Amino acid sequence: MAKRGGFPGGMGGFGGMNLNQLMKEAKKMQADMEKSQEELGQKEFEASCGGGAISVKVSGMKEVKEIKIKKEVVDPEDVEMLEDLILTCINEALRKVDSAQSASLGKYNIPGLM
Repeated sequence: MAKRGGFPGGMGGFGGMNLNQLMKEAKKMQADMEKSQEELGQKEFEASCGGGAISVKVSGMKEVKEIKIKKEVVDPEDVEMLEDLILTCINEALRKVDSAQSASLGKYNIPGLM
């Protein structure tokens, strides 16, 4: 007569892995991720555009920390160009943060995290 019920391996589908060990590993991974996020938040990322006419610094938490604009770029007759340069520069700095975040946290490979 065939044995009924139960799970293959007898451990509920964990492949014989101890549930306590699994929980320890999950807690360690969480602590490592939090440390990585904290380290990233303390870093600054800089981008410049317009041949260095505008530079922007942002934190790893995506907060704009500084915008520098060279005087020769400020033209009251062409405010739109200045606005475009500022947007381009800020977006580039934020892309650098995203890239660093992917590199830092991507090693954890948890579906749905990013």
